[in-house]
Amino acid sequence: MELVLALGIGVFTASGVWLILRPRTFQLVLGLCLMSYAVNLFIYAMGRLRVDAPPLVGSEAVADAAIYTDPLPQALVLTAIVISFAMTALLLVVLIAARGLTGTDHVDGEDEE
Repeated sequence: MELVLALGIGVFTASGVWLILRPRTFQLVLGLCLMSYAVNLFIYAMGRLRVDAPPLVGSEAVADAAIYTDPLPQALVLTAIVISFAMTALLLVVLIAARGLTGTDHVDGEDEE
């Protein structure tokens, strides 16, 4: 499971960087989204990879920390998802306004031939 997660993070990061370096603004937005997915997966992986483990300690007398997952990375990822959605929406609105003013969606402003 760790190898698949590491490969997924690597593929998301590499694809995101490649798309960020492209001249079109839509590809830039997709690259930023892929990079945020890679960062979210990385943060989530820092909280111990456990399947079917509860994130909160119950009302038992003795709590064994080894059977629980860390809820902090889950909360950080949830917050990052909300913030990245809002920032993506804002970026798209700014890019649509810039396209309306310039008439093109290239980052450098030159038309492609």
